Amino acid sequence: MASVLVPLAEGFEEIEAVSVIDVLRRGGVEVTTAYLYNREVNGANGITVLANTKIDDVIADDFDMIVLPGGMPGSLNLKEDERVQRLLKEFDRKDKNIGAICAAPIALEEAGVLKEGYTCYPSYEEQIKTGGFTDSKKVVKSSNILTSRGPGTAICFALEIVRELVGEQTHAQLKAGLLADYC
Repeated sequence: MASVLVPLAEGFEEIEAVSVIDVLRRGGVEVTTAYLYNREVNGANGITVLANTKIDDVIADDFDMIVLPGGMPGSLNLKEDERVQRLLKEFDRKDKNIGAICAAPIALEEAGVLKEGYTCYPSYEEQIKTGGFTDSKKVVKSSNILTSRGPGTAICFALEIVRELVGEQTHAQLKAGLLADYC
């Protein structure tokens, strides 16, 4: 079974985190949420999520992918956290999949793992030196990196992660079941 780590920082975008977690679990992916400081993590819009484990206890080899939800100041908190930055570099060094949505690609840029060709929430590309930004796609794959635009693209992003980790058949079944033909 594929496994994904979702670090939750204070101020994360709830739609992006919960949609991704939900769709991945529907697709048979084991998802672990990790907190940076407090197990009860407050989202950008006042929704609190109880995370599974502390980021200090995470072992990269236990996961196939790391996925960063966006939101503010959640994305900035992920960008500035040494433990998250270390994990991103380790995932990339081991050629494991990395995903980021909304403003979270700024954390990938900080770690030096963002590849040429990506998307993000409008205006955050201005904080990124890596080239190849596009706003014409909901989800962009570049090497081992998947990026997406924001809350409205969260289900499409999650479905692409399912396709990547589980396969086309599960992706197609989930897409149909979710009525996500816009993806």
